[in-house]
Amino acid sequence: MAQKRIVVGITGASGAAYSRRLIECLCDAGVDVHLVVSPNGRRLLAEELNIAELSVESLSGREDAPLTIHPYKDVGSPLGSGSFPTDGMIVCPCSSHSLAAIATGLGENLLHRAAAVTLKEMRRLIVVPREMPMGRMDLMNALRLSEAGGVICPPSPGFYMLPQTIGDLLDFVVGKLLDLVNVSHQLNTRWVDQLTSHRNDHERD
Repeated sequence: MAQKRIVVGITGASGAAYSRRLIECLCDAGVDVHLVVSPNGRRLLAEELNIAELSVESLSGREDAPLTIHPYKDVGSPLGSGSFPTDGMIVCPCSSHSLAAIATGLGENLLHRAAAVTLKEMRRLIVVPREMPMGRMDLMNALRLSEAGGVICPPSPGFYMLPQTIGDLLDFVVGKLLDLVNVSHQLNTRWVDQLTSHRNDHERD
């Protein structure tokens, strides 16, 4: 499989802007993106980004993006089989309900089934829980998923890059997600870049 292939899941926790930016960056990097959106994820996209109808263009920003949208209830989809090779899966954002379902191995829909397959095949699974604060049950589920091989990556942007816009904050989180699935990017997220910038400023002074 020459082209990198990543599965993206969108569930009903607030943070639609993260998921859309993630899809844009994956597609721009030439990644073959396979998307599953839960019913509450669709509501999230509509309420937070005014995306009433899911389409390749509305989610990636262009019509020719390498993006395939799969039906949420189609557990017979190739995504539900370990024989469908992928380079990992990112659930962004991940609701408490989906966190619990994935952590306990439930697979009653394609999103949860694809996550279970990702773990089973020992591929990288990243979940982005945005609930705040996280209750005891969420923490227990996060620990269980981590012990099963999942990566828990809350969307917590760093401020050492001196962000000026909401877009800068989104890019910091998305850049971290791209790093976790080994997708190259040019987003402004590197601490070493910030150190170089400070060093150059001191030299000019």
